[in-house]
Parts: sequence; C-alpha cells; structure tokens
Amino acid sequence: MLQPGAIDTTATKIICLTQVVTKDELKDDENYEDILEDIKAECGKFGSLVNVVIPRPNRDGEPTPPGVGKVFLEYMDTKNATKARAELNGRKFGGNQVVAIFYPENKFNHGEYDE
Repeated sequence: MLQPGAIDTTATKIICLTQVVTKDELKDDENYEDILEDIKAECGKFGSLVNVVIPRPNRDGEPTPPGVGKVFLEYMDTKNATKARAELNGRKFGGNQVVAIFYPENKFNHGEYDE
C-alpha cells in the first residue's frame, strides 16, 4: 500500500495505476483493445472518465518508451479522480495489487509518462 508522504498526494484529475498490465499483455492489438475496454468500463464507474492512456511497447525492438505497464486515467474533475483513487488503490487485478496515485496534470498533458 502507499505510505503517507511517500509521494505527492495533491489531488489532480489524473490517476496513474501500476501493477495492472504487463508489457507482454500490451503487445497484441486485440488483447490491448480488450484491456482498454475493460478499464474504461470499470473505471468509468467512479465518475466521468475523459481519457484513458495505456502506453504500449514498441514493436520494432526499439527501447521501451516511458510509462509502459502503467495506466493513466483522466477524470472530469478531482472529485471523481479522488473517488477512483480511493476505490482502486489496493484492489486486486490479475493477481496483482493495484497502486493508484495522483499524477501531475501538466506531465500528462505533455505526454510525459515517466514519473
């Protein structure tokens, strides 16, 4: 679980999930689409979901881009994002315990998924 003070807990509209998907699961287009739809359906239960970003690994052997293995959820407002974070953090997904943190909106808006 998250430790108090371990990360910036300032609420934003963006939630970053880790321990949800693996690099291998994201390589196959059909599997990727299934994961994307499942996440949209489940995470949309917590409020107005504006965008879901799941960075994918390169297919051509180039280095893995930042953020692969993470899921970024953009909600309409911080109220919805706060509810989602509370519901998703610590939840089991595929045998893994999900970690949900607030993510800086400016980094998300610039496509910076490396934090």
